[in-house]
Amino acid sequence: MTILTFTLILLAGAYCAGLLGSLTGLGGGVVVIPLLTLGFGVDFHYAVGAALVSSIATSSGSGSAYVKEGITNVRLGMFLEIATTVGAVCGAFVAVWLNSSVIAVLFGLVLILTAVMQLRRRGRPDHVGVKGSELARRLKLYGTQPMPDGTLRPYELRGVGGGLSVMYVAGVLSGILGIGSGVLKVIAMDNVMKVPFKVSTTTSNFMMGVTACASAVVYVQRGNIEPGMACPVMIGVLLGALTGARLLKRMKVDLLRQIFCIAILLVAANMIWGGLHGTFDK
Repeated sequence: MTILTFTLILLAGAYCAGLLGSLTGLGGGVVVIPLLTLGFGVDFHYAVGAALVSSIATSSGSGSAYVKEGITNVRLGMFLEIATTVGAVCGAFVAVWLNSSVIAVLFGLVLILTAVMQLRRRGRPDHVGVKGSELARRLKLYGTQPMPDGTLRPYELRGVGGGLSVMYVAGVLSGILGIGSGVLKVIAMDNVMKVPFKVSTTTSNFMMGVTACASAVVYVQRGNIEPGMACPVMIGVLLGALTGARLLKRMKVDLLRQIFCIAILLVAANMIWGGLHGTFDK
């Protein structure tokens, strides 16, 4: 395979990764890492390095668009980044000592959790009328969500301590796996803190860039970010994320999420099987 062919395939795959990551709030790494490891046989540590770049690009692309549209809760995102950034640095230092098979199994388990949580979310009513906690009020973490009819619906939240704890775990996994850990961030905001789903999804996208930057520094120092892979991944994911940001407000993504969940379950099974049999260490 020529360098040009490899680059074009990476661009196309990264574009799809950015589009799906933007629409689902899961980050582009969920697609980028399987593409690199299963499709091209790239070592997991280099694939994670490229995926971290994709997470930064996804956050920069869709995150800025969502902020402009008024969906993202910037104050909440910046507050929760305290936990995810600390976790990301810790996870990155741990990752350099793990072999590829261990990372592959862990990646597969996180993908299964991602699929399960996405499927559980289907059909559930959004959080309306939640009475916020006193701590959330003092920190001014409440906000308003723009509705399709042009009105603004206010919302409150609770479970600040529990949300911070889950965010730390999300940061650790982001540093190890390079996937942004959007599913855990959405779990923290949606399930624990009772933030409306679109707000939690867009705020997760906003946060991913900072989390990925924190752990990417360690990967750069270790030489695990290869420019030949990272550059086309970054460009493709950024374009896909910008497209997804424009589509989210106008399309129903339930069917997309179902198809996406089936696909990542198959990828998860392949990752766990390969990890248990040492395929990725060869």
